[in-house]
Amino acid sequence: MWAKVESGSVTEIYTRPKALILGDVQYPSNIFELWTTAELNALNIYEVVQDNTNFKDTTYYANTAVSYAFQSSVTINSTNYTNVVVASYGTATALTLSNLKTAHKSRINSQAAGRLSPTDWMTIRETEGGTAMPSATKTWRASVRTKANSMCTQIDGAANVDALGALWAYTDDGEGNFTRPLGEFPELS
Repeated sequence: MWAKVESGSVTEIYTRPKALILGDVQYPSNIFELWTTAELNALNIYEVVQDNTNFKDTTYYANTAVSYAFQSSVTINSTNYTNVVVASYGTATALTLSNLKTAHKSRINSQAAGRLSPTDWMTIRETEGGTAMPSATKTWRASVRTKANSMCTQIDGAANVDALGALWAYTDDGEGNFTRPLGEFPELS
């Protein structure tokens, strides 16, 4: 991506190579691929670099629109740039915590229902026909419901959107085992 800069301000963004008319001269689209950075800069066309420092997970935040600013020197993620246009986000706004909690609890309850549904017929068979459900299946079904309730309690206890997001974040123990604070549903063995 490139940007046209005039008098220190970004006047146009080029998301892909395109033919340009600058002054009285027409340039083909391949200048973006064939010309050096210095040659493009001589036409006041600069590379756009992305600064995602303020970008937040869209599950939990509303990000601002991207703004563009010419920088003669900038460091982004330990990389130094000279004469570039920086595309950056403003301060993100947290989504409504109560709405997020409701959505996440609904997700948990749907997952629990999905896990239980293959054995629902055993419950119906036991209730209507008298054939007992295997005790291991009964125990597992109870543990799924207990875990769903526990997960919903953890979600309700999240103090803010960052704490809510942290419940879902997996970490690696260094041996390839991934876990999250929310935990996992038990498996039927």
